[in-house]
Amino acid sequence: MIETFLRPPRGPAELAADGVRLLGVLSIVVAFLGWSALDVAVFALGLLGLVIPRFLGIRPSLDAAFGVTVLVAAWSALLDLYQAVPHWDILVHFTLNGLIAVVIYVLAMRCGVIPDPERSQVRLGSIVILTTAFGLAAGVIWEVVEWVGHTYIDQTIFVGYTDTIGDLAAGGLGSLLAGFAGRYLSARSRYVAEARPERAPL
Repeated sequence: MIETFLRPPRGPAELAADGVRLLGVLSIVVAFLGWSALDVAVFALGLLGLVIPRFLGIRPSLDAAFGVTVLVAAWSALLDLYQAVPHWDILVHFTLNGLIAVVIYVLAMRCGVIPDPERSQVRLGSIVILTTAFGLAAGVIWEVVEWVGHTYIDQTIFVGYTDTIGDLAAGGLGSLLAGFAGRYLSARSRYVAEARPERAPL
């Protein structure tokens, strides 16, 4: 995976995905200059999420979409959009949780935990079930982190039974729908073992 991370971008889609990572770095700088240490930590955690797809060599379009959604989620917390815009948190959980589920699917595939759909006959139903399970697990961890943040760090972080269930339901639905595109989204692109220099897929 180190070779994949260090491989230069090829094509506009890969450049766009790396550009989103640059925006993540700039967001940390902006948060450091104008906001609190907690806000900087949120963007630092988001940057970690932006870097992981580079190691996995995931499809550039998924990479870019995932990165943009991570930044939207982080900036929404910074600008209090979750409180200001009705159901905005539901939309973010639906979108980001679904993308996280596919990224986890690719991670499991790269580690050899699950088979590669391109190399074996994996049924679409299996991809959907696994992606949904990964997304629900990620959603639970997300809610636990929110509860820890509310309880021990900053009580302005909103938590509640209805909010938690709604977020988990939205994230689970997003993961379920993402699973139907899992075969396409999990296809290797900038992964060094199967890099195709003639044309990067969109």
